[in-house]
Amino acid sequence: MKRIVFCASLAACVASAVPHPATAQTDAPSGMAPTLSPLQHTPIHDGLSSPVGMAYDAGGNLYVANWSADTVLRFGPDGRRSVFARDLRGPSGLAISPAGDIYVASYSEDLVWRFTPDGERAVFVRGLATPAGLSFDSRGRLLIANRRTNQILAAHPDGKITVAAEGLQTPVGAVELANGDLLVSNIAGGISLVAGGVRARTINSDLGSPGPGIVRAGADAAYVVDYGGTTVSRIDRRGQRTVIADGLSSPVGLVLAPDGSLTVATWGANAAFRIARP
Repeated sequence: MKRIVFCASLAACVASAVPHPATAQTDAPSGMAPTLSPLQHTPIHDGLSSPVGMAYDAGGNLYVANWSADTVLRFGPDGRRSVFARDLRGPSGLAISPAGDIYVASYSEDLVWRFTPDGERAVFVRGLATPAGLSFDSRGRLLIANRRTNQILAAHPDGKITVAAEGLQTPVGAVELANGDLLVSNIAGGISLVAGGVRARTINSDLGSPGPGIVRAGADAAYVVDYGGTTVSRIDRRGQRTVIADGLSSPVGLVLAPDGSLTVATWGANAAFRIARP
C-alpha cells in the first residue's frame, strides 16, 4: 500500500507497534486526574485505505477521502457504503461547503476538486503545493494546508487565493476559531496559533506528529489527532492540552458527527471509530 509522506522523518511516522485498547476521557472531580473509560472498540466503518479527510453533509452522509485507493467513499446514515468519486490522485483533505458541494484536495496533483452532491467534478483551484487538510472559515473561504510552502491558503468562492497563515512547520490542517483566529496542526512542529495577522506561533509541542484531523471544539479550542501517536486531544488557544481519547493506531482523519460525537479514522486499522460526545 502506498503511504502519504506526511512526516519529516520515519520516526515521526511510526505509530505504536502494539495496539492498546482505545479509551475516552470522562469528567472527574476538581483537583483529581481524569479517569479513562473504554472507547467503542468496534469500528463504525472498516476496510478503508489510508483515510484522511472526512466530512458529514446535511443529510448525515459521511464522505471519506480514501488516499491509497484514489477514491472518495460515502457512507449513508444506515452505514451503507458507496464510491462517490474514483480515479483521483492522492485525495487528502475533504470539506463540504454550506451549499453542499464537496471539496477534495489532490495531494499528488497539487489542486482541489469541487464536486456537486451528484458527483459532477470540476477543478476549483490548481497550482498548489501538496495540499493536505481542508476546512471552511466563517467568510466562506476554503482554508488549504499547503504543505510545501508552509502556509495556509484561503481560496475565495471565486477561486482567488490569498495567504491566511505563514511561518508554519509542514502544516497539514487548520481550523478557524470563533474570533477568526486559526489553530494549525503541523506534522513537523506542533500546534500553531495565528492571531492578529498571518504570522504563526507555536503554542503546543506535546504531540508526536499532529495530523490533518483538526476540528473546532467550542469557541477557542480544537480537537486534534496525533498521527505520530495514539491520541485525540483538545488544545485551546493558550496551548493547554486535554487528552480525550487514547489507544488509537495512527489517527489521521477527524470530524464532528451530527450527534455531537467525533468520528476518527486511523491508518493503523484502516477504519473509522466513534468517540462519544467529548
